Amino acid sequence: MSTKERILDAALTLFAKNGYSGTSVEQIAEIVGIKAPSLYKHFKGKEDILNTLIDSAEARYEKFFGSSTNLEYIPENIEIFKKNAIERVRFTISDPLIRKIRIFLVQEQFRNERLAKITTHHQIDGLLQMYSKILEGMICKGLIKNYDPAILALELTAPATVLISKADRQPEYKNQVLEILENHVRHFCDIYKK
Repeated sequence: MSTKERILDAALTLFAKNGYSGTSVEQIAEIVGIKAPSLYKHFKGKEDILNTLIDSAEARYEKFFGSSTNLEYIPENIEIFKKNAIERVRFTISDPLIRKIRIFLVQEQFRNERLAKITTHHQIDGLLQMYSKILEGMICKGLIKNYDPAILALELTAPATVLISKADRQPEYKNQVLEILENHVRHFCDIYKK
């Protein structure tokens, strides 16, 4: 791991634990094993580190989870939809970078308007937009019953958001949460498939 990557990892760990304002450049440098001035060879400062972390997490989320503007395809059948939905849940709950960023954002959303918008996008609005498009496409293909796609998206994603928060707070429940969410996706599909 490069020094720059170690700085980012240390910063995210500290941000998630102590918050942005509760973390100093000196603390980050100490964990990495460098002097604070050496950190400035890689980043302009703490805000530059934060921006790099957010950009990196956004890119990773877009690549492995998708978004309303980055849909590979509308599933051809219910089984593919279930598989994709469960894979997205597993990625969200298990990816170390995404998990740390989520924990950090949940704490910081009340102190920083930009971070509040990012949190709302990833936990609510972005999910609803993406799944509304997917479900609307599945309705058009005749795969699921014709209901309001926005309501269906809310019904599908709200339990995931709540239960993923539980797994973040209490990691010992991660497997239980995954099982519940997999069952939820299956139940959703059983109810709405044509």
